[in-house]
Amino acid sequence: MIFVFKTNVDSISKVKKVTPKLNRLFPNSKWNFDLEDCDNILRFECKDDNIEKVIFLMKVIGFECEAL
Repeated sequence: MIFVFKTNVDSISKVKKVTPKLNRLFPNSKWNFDLEDCDNILRFECKDDNIEKVIFLMKVIGFECEAL
């Protein structure tokens, strides 16, 4: 499954803050940020439906995250 999220992660330093947490909680997933997109897109690919978990994690660590 591929999910797309709008975020406020707008710099490499913010991506570096998120990286270890996403990798730890979702070890079997692939994800990336598109910092050139106006919505700072997070593309998330995994086998399970993790939409709510991704949104919750992002909000807990201080970022906005909304499924598109």
